[in-house]
Amino acid sequence: MRDFVFSAYLTIVKVGTMNYFDLKLSIPNWQDEDKPREKLLLKGRNSLTDAELIAILLGSGIPGESAVELARRLLIAANNSLVQLSNLEVKDFRRFKGVGPAKAVTIMAALELGRRRKDAVSAGSQRLLTSDEAYHVIRGDLEDIPHEEFWVLFLNKANSMISKKCISKGGVGGTVADIKIIFKQAIDLLASAIILVHNHPSGNLKPSQSDKELTRKMKQTGELMEVIVLDHLIITNNGYFSFSDHSLL
Repeated sequence: MRDFVFSAYLTIVKVGTMNYFDLKLSIPNWQDEDKPREKLLLKGRNSLTDAELIAILLGSGIPGESAVELARRLLIAANNSLVQLSNLEVKDFRRFKGVGPAKAVTIMAALELGRRRKDAVSAGSQRLLTSDEAYHVIRGDLEDIPHEEFWVLFLNKANSMISKKCISKGGVGGTVADIKIIFKQAIDLLASAIILVHNHPSGNLKPSQSDKELTRKMKQTGELMEVIVLDHLIITNNGYFSFSDHSLL
């Protein structure tokens, strides 16, 4: 009996720590109702956690770590924020063992489709009557990014959003907003009004002098083009500043 036990011990030592990890069953060995794909089929998409949905996109994990555990690791690195996860590039994903270019691109494409679906639902159906309503439409596009971007919300006569577009991307300290490009797009979309939006990665909500000057020029051009500039929002991770609310338009 002692020889048998000693032999079994030697077997475990030879295999090393793999036996310990094998105790964590891989996804194929899970119960059907716990496997992400089968769970979706049996219980519907709403029953899955964010990690389980991402695991389906990943397709597989790595030795000792299931796709679900790998997905959880990705989410933890993104502070459990799908917004932050959607801002990662291929090079960022590749820092995680088990995530190559193909898996990274799959996740990025799925998150972008989700963003576009949200835009499609909002466009043409949501009236923006206050700065707070405009903020909640655009905040997901501008929060948690390390550089400045300039966006414009295009509205019809009923103040319903026709479209929202990123006009330019810059560095940490600023970006360029081309007045000609903005109003050309407004004319192409037959927009009656626009809301200007840009972010301050620094977290400072106070508008700069150049922000004020740009807003003044935009308003003057809008009056000539018969496209009303309703507001200019500055977005940070801590909230927003509205030119309209502060009587700066």
